[in-house]
Amino acid sequence: MFTPSQHDVRRFFCEAFKKQRSGEILTPLEAIARDWIMQHPEYDDLLNDVDAALVAEFPIEGGQSNPFLHLSMHLSITEQISIDQPPGIRSAFTQLAQSRGEHEAHHEIMECLGEMLWQSQRTGQPPDGVAYIDAIKRRATKR
Repeated sequence: MFTPSQHDVRRFFCEAFKKQRSGEILTPLEAIARDWIMQHPEYDDLLNDVDAALVAEFPIEGGQSNPFLHLSMHLSITEQISIDQPPGIRSAFTQLAQSRGEHEAHHEIMECLGEMLWQSQRTGQPPDGVAYIDAIKRRATKR
């Protein structure tokens, strides 16, 4: 299993941003990252400065979310939907996206993903994919 370091992840997003801006050819994963980067122009300054990106900190107390975590979650959710893993996420996403739009649906799913991972860490149990999908479906039916 590939386990990139924090610096690897940050370099990846900065490199995808740089390639996109200079018109270079992107790998398929970089192209997906680019699509999400373009939907978050508030991250442009940070992504444009690799050195700053590598040392930037995003403490909870500071009230700023971590752009690299946020973009990574977009990538993870995109992959989950593309392979329908956990089973049912594709249809749950489609239902949620119909009422919220794709980007907002991703943000709603991020909340569910974060909750599932937090519960797993708190209890020492594996992540509960069924509970994750149920949480997404509940959000899809709320107006």
